This record gives sequence, structure tokens and C-alpha cells, in this order.
Amino acid sequence: MRKTISTVVVASLVFMAAQSAFAENWHHWRGARFNGTSVETGLPTTWSQTDNVVWRTPLPGPAGSTPVIWGDHIFLTTANGEGIDLVCIGTDGAIKWQKTFATENWAARGDEGNAASPSPTTDGKHVWAFASNGALACYDFAGNEVWKTGLEARYGRFEMNFTFASSPIVDGDRLYMQLIHSGAWLVIALDKHTGDELWKQERDSDARSESEQSYASPIIYRDDEREYLIVHGADYVTGHRLEDGVEIWRCGGLNPKDNYSTSFRLVASTAIAPGLIVVPSAKNGPVLGLRANLEGNVTDSESAYHWFKQRGTPDVSSPLIHDGLVYLCRENGNLVCLDAATGEQLYDESAHRHRHRASPVYADGKVYVTSRDGIITVVKAGRTFEVLAQNEMNESISSSPIISNGRVYLRTFDALYAIAASN
Repeated sequence: MRKTISTVVVASLVFMAAQSAFAENWHHWRGARFNGTSVETGLPTTWSQTDNVVWRTPLPGPAGSTPVIWGDHIFLTTANGEGIDLVCIGTDGAIKWQKTFATENWAARGDEGNAASPSPTTDGKHVWAFASNGALACYDFAGNEVWKTGLEARYGRFEMNFTFASSPIVDGDRLYMQLIHSGAWLVIALDKHTGDELWKQERDSDARSESEQSYASPIIYRDDEREYLIVHGADYVTGHRLEDGVEIWRCGGLNPKDNYSTSFRLVASTAIAPGLIVVPSAKNGPVLGLRANLEGNVTDSESAYHWFKQRGTPDVSSPLIHDGLVYLCRENGNLVCLDAATGEQLYDESAHRHRHRASPVYADGKVYVTSRDGIITVVKAGRTFEVLAQNEMNESISSSPIISNGRVYLRTFDALYAIAASN
């Protein structure tokens, strides 16, 4: 077993924006800081299908994608019969518009997902929606189509055992995506205004079989000294220059060669804080706490790690980082809390014994943990485990909560809920 590296993280381990009187937007499925946190306060702890529910808007079909929000516009993708729709809902619960942008849908692994698995992304003026069959479309906030394309036609069929689920990310004038599957290992940047390719980077790997495939999403790391795109899949995590996609660094060790698994597909995405990259893997494998100042292949470089946890990764849920702590939600409902500087495990406790597919989020001193059977466990943030409440929605959920406007928004297979604390 590899020894934990206990070097103290010099940089602050929390991305906290200055508190303002305005609602914080949630433009990417993991929020404004790509680590599942919100600076909003006054949020609810307890609710039901009726109590503390501001409104409930029925949806035309199920989906695993997480909504995004900017101002008073909430965007989500959803199955609608044989197609996939992008739906815009106001913060009053009324549907502003609904557009079909993909004409093909299918179920994956029973009730686990469909072609509405990738989440949309927005920059406050436009929204980009992606479906598992490669359909990618851009709309303005009024619902006018700006452009639409098919990535399978451009880059080859997505060869996946299940449904393609990686979500795009918009930053500046570029739309970044990772297309990692058995047919290709590509990282691309498109012009967000036109959909034209700006660059395409082939990503080397020695992964085999199902381990070639990734369901994770890219994120952007940025501090005062560096910025790059983080891509996770096919046995490696890599960092790429934003301007041209050239690989800056890579780290393996997620799927050890001496005990190789050919079904080690990566689903959970990475999470970031200043000076720290938390890298999950799969199937109870390792979790890495990497430094941010990386270059070259750092797999065997101890100086590249803050810490290395040999076992205990989430299989699907992405990590959450807040206030010097890392939260990992295992698929069985166990919530694991680590010291972000050292990787020391502070607790490993059961939030709710059921399948967990959504990723945990933090706001207002609380960690919201969502299970597949519609129970949301609210845990007090901190170094000791304390359940504050368990809230039953009685509807299936695999989307992660989002937080804005002093509300928790929950997307179930049946509806979108806006939940707020009682006055």
C-alpha cells in the first residue's frame, strides 16, 4: 500500500467567492467553482414533497442530467418520448420554452440513464445542450437556435457500454469537451459562437476494453499562476493547455498494471481547490490528492501528491471540497470525510443505505447527499458526522442538487422542485 503523503497544503483549500447581495449562478453541473459548493445562505434543512416547496414543475420525461441556472433562467435536458429536449424554466416555475435538439433516445442499464445524461452549460447569454448521441446545440436565452451539430458525425461513433454522459464546459469564447470512448480518445475545443472546431487533441492511453471509456466531465483549474483543462478517463487524469489542448501533465496509477481491471470505466469527475486536485477512480479504487503545479508524467513522483488514498473512491458521485475538507459519497450511501491537506480520514458513515448516483453539494453549513430513491440526507459540514435531516421526495433522483436564489433545486425523474426555508 502506498504511503499517504502528509505535506501540508500551502495554498488555501477553498474557492470562496465574496458574498454579495446577488444570487450566485450555477452555470456548470458542479457549480461556479467546479467543486460542488455555493456561497448562498438561508437555505432549507427540512422539506417534503409539499413542505417548504415553492413550486413543482412536471417534466416530460426522466433524465440524469443536472440543471444549470443563470439569473431567473433554469436550463435542463430531458427525455421526451423518442427525443431529447432542452427546457428553460423560470424561477417562478413556469416553462419559458422547450426545444427538441436530439431525435434519438434510449435507456441505458435499465433505469440508470438515457440520452439526456450530459448536463447543459451556460455563460449568461447562451446555453449549450448535449445529448448522448452526439447532438450538440446552442440557444440564446429567448430559445432561438444559434447553431446545432452532431459530434458523432464529426468525430466518430461513441463506442460505450452504456450511455455517453460527459458534460461540456464553456469558458471565455470556447466550449470544451472530452470524447473518451473505445473509438477515440479526444479532447476538443469549439468556438462557442459557431460550433466550429478550434483545436482537437488526441490523448494517448494504454487502457483496454471498457477501461477505455469515460463518463466523467472536464473541468478547468485556474489560479494566479496557472490555468488548464483537466480531463479524466481511460486510466489517466491529464491537464491540457486551454489555448491549443497540448498536454501539460498526466497521472496514472488509477488502474494498477499489476492488478489490471478491463472494466475500470471512470464515471466520477475530478474536483478542485487552490493548489489541490482531487481525483476519484472506480470500483473502490484509489483517490488522489494532487498538487496543481504539475508537469510531465507524475504518476511515480511523490512530490506531485499531497496524499494518496489506496481504496475507497466514489464510483459515480464526484468529490466535494469545502473549508479544508473533502467529502466522498460512496455508491452505497457512505459519506467519507478527509482532511484536504493530508488525506487523513476523519469519518466514514452511512448517510442512507441505498444507491447514490448524484454528487454531494455544500451550502450554508450543510452537505446535501441525494440517493436514487429520492431521499436527501442533510449532513452538518465539518470534521464530525452529524445528520441534520432526511427528506423524502418519493420520486427517483440521479441528478445532483443545484443552489441559487436562496433555494435548493431538485430535479427528479418526474419534476423540478424549488425548495426554500420557511420565513
